[in-house]
Amino acid sequence: MTKDDLVLLIHERTGFSKVESAEILEEILNLLKERLADGDHVKLSGFGKFQVSQKRARKGRNPITGKEIEISARRVLTFKPSQKLRKALNA
Repeated sequence: MTKDDLVLLIHERTGFSKVESAEILEEILNLLKERLADGDHVKLSGFGKFQVSQKRARKGRNPITGKEIEISARRVLTFKPSQKLRKALNA
C-alpha cells in the first residue's frame, strides 16, 4: 500500500476531495514525524506503538573483508503492534 492508495481510501470513505484527503494524510504523517523526532512515543490505540530508541556505538565486522569497523551510535524507530492488531493478523 502506498501513500496514494491511502489518499484514495480516505477520499472514498469520507467524501473529502482527493486534494483534501492528501492534505489530511500529510498533516497526520508530519505530526507523527515531529513527535518521533522529539523522542516522544506515539501510541495509536488498537493499532500499536511507535517509539524511538537510542543504540550505542559498537564494533562490527565487514562481512566481505572481515575487517573490524566502528558502527556509530544512532536512533532507531521501532513499532510494537497492539493485541487487537495481532489478533486481526492471525485470525
